[in-house]
This record gives sequence, structure tokens and C-alpha cells, in this order.
Amino acid sequence: MPTDHARLVDRVTTWYDDVARDLPWRSPDRTPWGVLVSEVMLQQTPVVRVEPVWRTWMSRWPTPTDLAAASTADVLRAWDRLGYPRRALRLAECARTIVDRHGGEVPDDEAALRALPGVGEYTAAAVRAFAFGRRAVVVDTNVRRLLARTVAGAALPAPSYTVAERTLAETVAPPEDVTAARWAAASMELGAVVCTARAPRCGACPVRDLCTWRAAGHPPDAHAGRRRVQAWHGTDRQVRGRVMAVLRGATGPVHRDLLADVGKDPAQVERCLAGLVEDGLVEQGADGRYALPLAPA
Repeated sequence: MPTDHARLVDRVTTWYDDVARDLPWRSPDRTPWGVLVSEVMLQQTPVVRVEPVWRTWMSRWPTPTDLAAASTADVLRAWDRLGYPRRALRLAECARTIVDRHGGEVPDDEAALRALPGVGEYTAAAVRAFAFGRRAVVVDTNVRRLLARTVAGAALPAPSYTVAERTLAETVAPPEDVTAARWAAASMELGAVVCTARAPRCGACPVRDLCTWRAAGHPPDAHAGRRRVQAWHGTDRQVRGRVMAVLRGATGPVHRDLLADVGKDPAQVERCLAGLVEDGLVEQGADGRYALPLAPA
């Protein structure tokens, strides 16, 4: 029998009201800018790593105007070890765009949000829902997994976001702003802490009796053979991260010889340095030494 969408929404939002994690970007005094910063930081990064960096960041740059004036070096140092540091550059660029086009205030219009640097479909929807309480179809990996199991009866969603998933998410999302915003937050929370990918806690799930996947006997992942397992050790990404860590901790430009230990393969280190320079994350001076850029990001 198809899942009752209204019951699903009611159960999940009621559960959320009782057990939602106390996160700073959810507090009553949150700002749209704080929500936007949190969403960018949370991309492919767990909450436990984001929260302390977010607090430091918001204490230093509580508004887009504050961040817009920051140097690239300061932005990258504050980004610390969150990974994918190009996100930090896009966030700084986003701040300057908000100042230039919107008077320093984060817009609530979806088209205006999606026109900001680094803001795509998901981030725009999340800001509309979590910052402004507007109806938006917010679908991250946690929501995809929750809907795949409860409604579609699948262990995990397909590797890539499909049109069918988008249509389902749009159908399940309530029509009213307040309820839809609560559902967006609640469905993400349930997927993140209960309906997890590897070890779902079905016994603690508020909608276990509505779950199509559970009713079918927890069939295995039909897409297991198509999923890529991301390596880490020895990859360019790891080496790039090590280079950035050295430069963040340096008090001045760093000679190439001091970066020799970031990777075992000298050619890989050179390739990563060249890529970081091309991405605007690192500058190479006339003397050949490397440093974080000082100009605005």
C-alpha cells in the first residue's frame, strides 16, 4: 500500500519537534546569512566538524558586508580543515555579490538566491526554508534516502538524483509555508540521525510502520554495483589538503622544499600546487615561494 504522505509528514515533524539537535543555525536568533554560511559549510562535511568553524566564522564575519572586506588568506585560514576550500572562495564572492546587488541582505527570492556565486538548487531551497520559513523542496542525500525507503521501498536512492525523485519530493512537501519548512528540516534530521545509510536505527524511527522498505523485508541496495567508493589516501585531494594546511599555519611565504613531505610523488605535489594556484587558493611569488593570497577572494 502506498505511503500516506500526510501521515508521514505529521509523524516526522512531530518527532523533530521533540528531538531536534540544538544547532546554532537553527536558533531563534539565526540570520539568513548564518543559514547560508551553514549550508555551504555542510556540503559534504559532517555537522560535528562544521559547528565550531561556523561559530568562529560568524563571530568574525556576522554579515555579508563583514566577509566581503576579508582577504583570501584570512578566509582560507578561517575555513580551517573543512575541506573543498573553493567553497570558502565562493562564499566570499557570494558575500560581495549580496553587498553589491542586494544591499548586504540575503535575498529570499529563489531566482535571486540561485544567481549568487556557489548557490545551486539545493542551497537556494534550504535558505528559503530554514532562513525565511518559505515552502521549498529541500532534497539532500538524507532526504533522498528517507523517501527512497519510506515511499519507494528501496534500500538507497539511485547514485544520481532523478526526475522521479524530484517529483516525489515535490509531491510529499506540504503546500503551506510553515509546515513545508518544518518538513524540510525534520526529514533531513531523520535521515541524518536515524535513517542512516549504513546502520539505520529502524527501532527508533517514528515512521517504521509506514516504511515500504521495512515492510518488504529490507531488500538490498539495487544500485550497489554502480556506486563509486571515493578513495582518500594518496589522492590529489589529500595532497592539496596537506599543502593548504602548511600554508595556513605559515607566518610567511613557504619555499617549495618545505612542501616536499606533503606527498610521496614529487610530480603529484607539483601538479597539486599548480592546481591550487590555478584555482586561486594559493599564490606563487616572483621568488618561487608559495603563500595564501592576500587580496580579496
